[in-house]
Amino acid sequence: MVLFEDETNLVLFPSLQSCWALRGESAQVVLGGSNARRVVFGALNIMTGHRLLLSTERQRAAEFAEFLELVRRHYRGWHVALVLDGDSSHTARVSQACAAGLDIEMQWLPVRAPELNPLENLWRDAKRRLCTNHQYATIEEQTRLFMADLNGLSSRQALIKSGVLSENFWLFQK
Repeated sequence: MVLFEDETNLVLFPSLQSCWALRGESAQVVLGGSNARRVVFGALNIMTGHRLLLSTERQRAAEFAEFLELVRRHYRGWHVALVLDGDSSHTARVSQACAAGLDIEMQWLPVRAPELNPLENLWRDAKRRLCTNHQYATIEEQTRLFMADLNGLSSRQALIKSGVLSENFWLFQK
C-alpha cells in the first residue's frame, strides 16, 4: 500500500487573498482574539483515494508517532510504504524507530520538492475554500470543518483534486 503523508498548519487568523473597498477607502479586516494553531497530519492512498487525518497541537516526533500508529491501525496486515518529506518530525530517531516497530517503510521525497506530494494540492484547495478571508470563532471549529471537508470528498474527488489522476502525475510517468 503506497500512502503519501504530509502535514499542514491551520491558524485562526485567516490569510487574506482578495478584498474590495470603495476607491480611496481602506478595506476593514476585523480580527478577534489571539492567534491559535493546529497541525493536521494526513495520508492519502494513491490507489483508492482514502484519506487518514489527525489533528494535533504540535508537529513533533511524538505527534508523528501517534499518526503512524493511526496508519498502522487502519492498514492492519498490509505492507505500508509511506512517501514523505524530510521534516524533522519524520527524521527524528524516535519516529524512525516507531515506523520500524510498526513495520512501516518510509520512502523519502527529494528535498525542497513539495510539488511532488499530492496532499499539498488537497491542503491548498481546502484552505482556499474554507480558511481564506474568514475567521472562525475557535481553532477547534476551523479544524473540525477543515477535516470534515476533506473527509467529505469522494475517493475520486480526492484523487482528482490531489492531481493523482492527472496524466502528468509524476509517479505514473514512464
